[in-house]
Amino acid sequence: MRPNTRKNIIYSLVLLLLVVVVYTWRNREKSPEITLEEAAQTGKVTLSGQTMGTTYSVTYLDTENRDFKKSIDSLLVVFNQSLSTYISDSELSRFNQGDSLNFQLPFLLQVLKASKEIYQKTEGAFDPTVGPLVNVWGFGPGGPQLKDSVDIQNMLRMVGFDKIDFDSKQLRKKVPGVYLDFSAIAKGQGVDVVAKFLSSKGLSNYLVEIGGELVARGVNEKGELWKVGVNRPEEESNASELYSIIALNNKGMATSGNYRNFYVQDSIKISHTIDPKTGYPVRHNLLSATVLANDCMTADAYATAMMVMGTERAIALSEGIKEIEVFLIYSNPDGSYGTYASESLKPYLSFVQE
Repeated sequence: MRPNTRKNIIYSLVLLLLVVVVYTWRNREKSPEITLEEAAQTGKVTLSGQTMGTTYSVTYLDTENRDFKKSIDSLLVVFNQSLSTYISDSELSRFNQGDSLNFQLPFLLQVLKASKEIYQKTEGAFDPTVGPLVNVWGFGPGGPQLKDSVDIQNMLRMVGFDKIDFDSKQLRKKVPGVYLDFSAIAKGQGVDVVAKFLSSKGLSNYLVEIGGELVARGVNEKGELWKVGVNRPEEESNASELYSIIALNNKGMATSGNYRNFYVQDSIKISHTIDPKTGYPVRHNLLSATVLANDCMTADAYATAMMVMGTERAIALSEGIKEIEVFLIYSNPDGSYGTYASESLKPYLSFVQE
């Protein structure tokens, strides 16, 4: 789980302020879980902290006004002990350093199962073994480091989720040197872990966010669906400049984009999204992919896959998978923006006037 840049941390903090703002929404639906009168009598608790190199925020309605911050922090510490590539003795790090691993915590097996399914459905566009290529292209902690001597084709022999095997007890490498990195799905899984904890405490109205990935359940203190913003896909825009608003009807949501995390080399923009099939940064017109699903882990992985696939393939994928909804922003040849939204998402989507 790679630490985000300072800009991403600022984005997450601003997002915490944005998600509690009520926008006018023409097609608002009320949840049967709580009436407006009941919401007025319900305590609102907001917590925040740091995890996975970024920030988290949690807002929930609780008549007892309970403070779950210590429990959430402890839970996320254990979660990181399973999946962090920056903790040398985490389960994932121990697997990367060796050839096999016997599971001790539940999180790694959960993310492996989800990753295998999405890897297959996206025909390899989502692939947690692509981490070494991401690092080589300069999007790891060491910064840009691609050299002429790097043999991309040779590195590709160690890339492919089919080069590992696992069962309910153990994870194994089929090819020596395979390296797993769940950066593109772990924040989403962490959101789901916190959401499950809140549900276990009897809460049914809450919003959980880690590094911009979210899960919403029930309604806010106004008795309305939780609403979150999608940023304008522009290099110079700040985190408060929104392109659209999405009302989350008991959904997880994740957004992936190429418009900020890049560098320029020899007048060529190098994107942080690496195609696992070619080993090279993607070059297409898809600027931002927002995915909604019943859980955030699924949304997170598909958002990453769509940024690998590009606009046309992403649309085709979304139309074939019932469990997700998508909102895509892409660039037209004339430089204007184009958008695509799943039909079932449109009643929950509104655009911010410039």
